[in-house]
Amino acid sequence: MAIEAPRSMPTGQRNVVRSNDSASLWNCTLSPGWTRSEVQVLRQALIKLGIGNWMKIIESECLPGKTIAQMNLQTQRMLGQQSTAEFNGLHVDALQIGQINEMRQGPEIRRKNNCIVNMGGKLTREEVERRRKEHRAKFEVAEDVWTSIVLPRPDNSLVLLDRKREEMKCLAKELGDVVAHIAAIEQTESLDQVTGTKRPHE
Repeated sequence: MAIEAPRSMPTGQRNVVRSNDSASLWNCTLSPGWTRSEVQVLRQALIKLGIGNWMKIIESECLPGKTIAQMNLQTQRMLGQQSTAEFNGLHVDALQIGQINEMRQGPEIRRKNNCIVNMGGKLTREEVERRRKEHRAKFEVAEDVWTSIVLPRPDNSLVLLDRKREEMKCLAKELGDVVAHIAAIEQTESLDQVTGTKRPHE
């Protein structure tokens, strides 16, 4: 299955992976060190191999250099929730679930880093299993779809090097934005000292 950037989502079965998914699926926050193309590969790997099957993803060599901790954190951001146990082993589209979680509102909903956090006690094994069955019925991608996904594998070190160069460009841009923001703040503070203006701290 080809990996493409999402576009608009047509009507139809909602548990089928489409190459023209809504751009709002990309509202998830990228973890440090991740590019959008890498997130798309992780998305496909989670659908094909199942949420939480980190060793299978590592063995597939589709995301060279990524650790289990990095993949788990990015998966939480894609799902839009910190707890992933209720999705373990399921062949689901994490970005689709993240889009649904983004719309959830209410006094019982608490978020940290744009992810819903569990404010109650630890879920019982029975509750986790009940939720997993519910998610399987609602979101599991059809077997003929997830088995047909072909994950990319770097043929040689040049592919990995190109990916790392792309990653470095993104990080350099982010760093440049932060440096420019700090310089603007320092310039404003310097002018305020000269003019004697006092501003409330942002």
